[in-house]
Amino acid sequence: MKMLTLLTIFLLMLWGNTISSQTTNTSSAAVEDVQVETKKLKKAMDTKNEPAQADSYYNIGETFFNSGNFPKSEEYYTKAKNLYEKLNDKPNIEKATRRLAQSQEKQNKITPAISNYGRAAQMNYSERSKAVNSNDVTRLSSPTPELKAEAIQSNINLSKKENEQGDLAESYSQLADVNLKQKDVSSAEENLNTAYKISKKEAPQQALAINQKLADLYVENKNFEKAIEAKKKVLKEDFVKENSQEKVNQIQELADIYIKKNDPKEAVDLLKNAYGIALDKGHTLEAQKSVKKLDSLYAISGNIDASVQLYRDFLGKLPNLVSKDRSLVDNKILEDTEQRISQLEKERELKDELIRKKNVFNYSLIGALILLTGLIIFIFRTLKKVQTKNKKIALQSLRREMNPHFIFNSLNSVNHFIATNNELEANQYLTKFSKLMRGVMENSTEDFIPFQQELDLLQNYLALEKTRFADKFDYEIEVDESLNMQNLQVPGMLIQPFLENAVWHGLRYRTEKGFLKLSFEKSESHLKILIEDNGIGIEESKKQKTQHQKTREGRGMKNTLERIQLLNDLYNKDITCSVKDKENSSGVLVTIQINLK
Repeated sequence: MKMLTLLTIFLLMLWGNTISSQTTNTSSAAVEDVQVETKKLKKAMDTKNEPAQADSYYNIGETFFNSGNFPKSEEYYTKAKNLYEKLNDKPNIEKATRRLAQSQEKQNKITPAISNYGRAAQMNYSERSKAVNSNDVTRLSSPTPELKAEAIQSNINLSKKENEQGDLAESYSQLADVNLKQKDVSSAEENLNTAYKISKKEAPQQALAINQKLADLYVENKNFEKAIEAKKKVLKEDFVKENSQEKVNQIQELADIYIKKNDPKEAVDLLKNAYGIALDKGHTLEAQKSVKKLDSLYAISGNIDASVQLYRDFLGKLPNLVSKDRSLVDNKILEDTEQRISQLEKERELKDELIRKKNVFNYSLIGALILLTGLIIFIFRTLKKVQTKNKKIALQSLRREMNPHFIFNSLNSVNHFIATNNELEANQYLTKFSKLMRGVMENSTEDFIPFQQELDLLQNYLALEKTRFADKFDYEIEVDESLNMQNLQVPGMLIQPFLENAVWHGLRYRTEKGFLKLSFEKSESHLKILIEDNGIGIEESKKQKTQHQKTREGRGMKNTLERIQLLNDLYNKDITCSVKDKENSSGVLVTIQINLK
């Protein structure tokens, strides 16, 4: 039976060690604060409110820092700092970076702490923050105690000026550390007492840490009475009396001093008191710690029965103790809350990654569409340019063409004049013909020529036809005086085919001498060209054509109509052409209109 009891005790001790090594005590108020900030953090993430996210991370870091959980505070201060840096929020960057440095210093991570104090100083948020952080860099990196003390004293002066009680207490505690390195115990004691007085009003957790440093100082110098006095003093503070868990811890610390003083009886009484409070208030880990300390004292005195009885009592009360232990529940809630924060961060990262991929796809699609649109526009413009170029080439080709029928007949006329020994007529005809041909060739590179040049070419052409058919028609050219003869631009030799048709298919078949009238007049924004003859007309001309003539296509007219179409396409001249028999008399009326704009 005794062996079974000892085995049970051993397993209980093992369980207690496991629990105490994995769990950090955090007050219920701190757990609630973390839960509240986690809800705010979720809302901030859902609304993509990055300033609010950073604030929640910082506040969670503050909760852990004030609870003494410095590794966790470092984690959340780092997250806050990274977001503040992303937002370029200089005041909060300085604040979070300084707190990060303080968390690292509490963990004895001196190198990164110096680095972060330096970064905080570089923010230049204010002269005070720059000076305080620079002093902390000097304090941690200076090789001599004198320089460290000088930097700390500078921070003390700044904290007094700004009434920063928390920083002031911490500076006095740091100064005490320097005093100890200088073997100045009295100054260290004085500075720690000053730090304790300041911090107990504003920062109880800080006051407890300073009190412990003071007690350790007394114990190290074998001044047990002062160490006991310091612990009894803190047990009277409201922030200890109202916190049963902390009260148990402080009683245990006091018991440790009595053990070191070699007063086990007083230590046993204190540990029994701590054990009773822990059982009553439901503090499992604190009760287990008291049991272990009592067991050690009983083992020294050889009181095995008392030790066994203590463990039996603890084992019997353990189920009820665990059921009342709020700290275990709080630690579980805190663990779940941190897992929730981690899950929120993973969800945010996943959403950000999905958004990034979606944006990449959208931008790629937009880029592809823009590229495709640009390519289509480029192809369209290229085709348009090619079409325009082709039209200009076609137009140029058409301009250079002279009706072969006219050339052939002109040469026949020259041949007739030579055959009839009429050298003078032949010479005059050739002179006029060469001038006409030269004019046509000179203007063949231009789509439009001055109106006066066109008029000269037409007069030259009609003079040739008059020479050939002297007894068949007379002609008249009439020009509106309001037309600007030099500045007005018209298509070259566009009218000539209509004049040729009037002579060859209308006037030369008359039995009597006919008449051809060419007139130019301005009609609002158009140039109106009228070609009127009193020949046999279109219908009668068709009847007199031979079968061979009917099958041949009139190249001159086709050429002219193609030119009109090309000119309209290229220059939007809105050229119109109308050819019809006159209603009340024989002959044909040709009306051509050219937009002058």
